[in-house]
Amino acid sequence: MKILIVEDDSLLQKGLYDGITANGYVCEVASNGKQAEQFIQFGQFSLIILDLGLPDCDGLDLLTRWRKKQIDTPVLILTARDTIEDRVEGLDHGADDYLIKPFALTELLARVRALIRRNQGTADNVICFGSITIDIKQQIVTQYQREVILTPKEFVVLSRLMLKAGEKVHRDLLQNDLYDWQSDPSSNVLEVYIHGLRTKLGKSLIKTVRGYGYQLNSDH
Repeated sequence: MKILIVEDDSLLQKGLYDGITANGYVCEVASNGKQAEQFIQFGQFSLIILDLGLPDCDGLDLLTRWRKKQIDTPVLILTARDTIEDRVEGLDHGADDYLIKPFALTELLARVRALIRRNQGTADNVICFGSITIDIKQQIVTQYQREVILTPKEFVVLSRLMLKAGEKVHRDLLQNDLYDWQSDPSSNVLEVYIHGLRTKLGKSLIKTVRGYGYQLNSDH
């Protein structure tokens, strides 16, 4: 399950990314409307978290264009605009929910779960590739119909690789999924989790792409 965060404030963007990925979701981030449009054009998302005050456009204009293009991905608006009129306008433009800044992460996550649950069935939570099946919502991994127990961080890494199955995944993208405020970006923590996945799922499952990152083997 993949979520697009459209937020220009770098501190809030980082906080959202860390909080959401820590709960088992995979995220992409856009800092302006142009980046968001590119993500929407080339990717599929279960939810969009949209700030209205973007540097190059108003978030409502983005939302209006998406709905006119029949893009029906659920949208959760984040904004400091707190009048009833603002909320009504956002919902009338096609938003599915509206959260006023500042907010608690626990409330945001509850709204994320509710929107995804409302919009998608259980089958959409399941990703299969070769012998591996993962249930994003339940955080369950099976191989050859047998459950494999992963640590939370191993699950995050595998989820990212499964969502891009067959593609090369840059190590920076995987590292961003793992790091929090206290993490040392020079550490070898990613290699530790890759080693753990190979030990539990098979050494040939994850291919090292020299000078780039990793890739799930299509023959596994």
